[in-house]
Amino acid sequence: MARRGHRRQDRAGVAFVSNAICRYHQEYLADGGLGFLLGDGKLNYGRENIVETYYTAHIWRGIYVAPGLQHINNLGYNRDRGPVLVPSFRGHVEF
Repeated sequence: MARRGHRRQDRAGVAFVSNAICRYHQEYLADGGLGFLLGDGKLNYGRENIVETYYTAHIWRGIYVAPGLQHINNLGYNRDRGPVLVPSFRGHVEF
C-alpha cells in the first residue's frame, strides 16, 4: 500500500454528460435528413448519455499520461446505436 501523499500530483475523475437535440432537429433526422455529424436515415431518438473515467499519472517533472474510458448510450441520439466503450490515452508535457 502506498504512503499517503506519495502520488499527490496524480488525479482520478469521473464525469457524466447527457446530451439532447431540439425537437425540430429530431424531426428533421427522423424524416431521413442528413447532417454534418448525424443523420443516416430514420432516427429512433434517445438522449446521448456518456460516463467517462480517467486517471492522470505524473510520470516525471512536467510529463503526465492519462488513460481513460467512455461508456456511451444512444450514440448519435439514436437508441438503435450502442452502447459503446471508447478507450483513450492522453499525454501532456509542460515546459
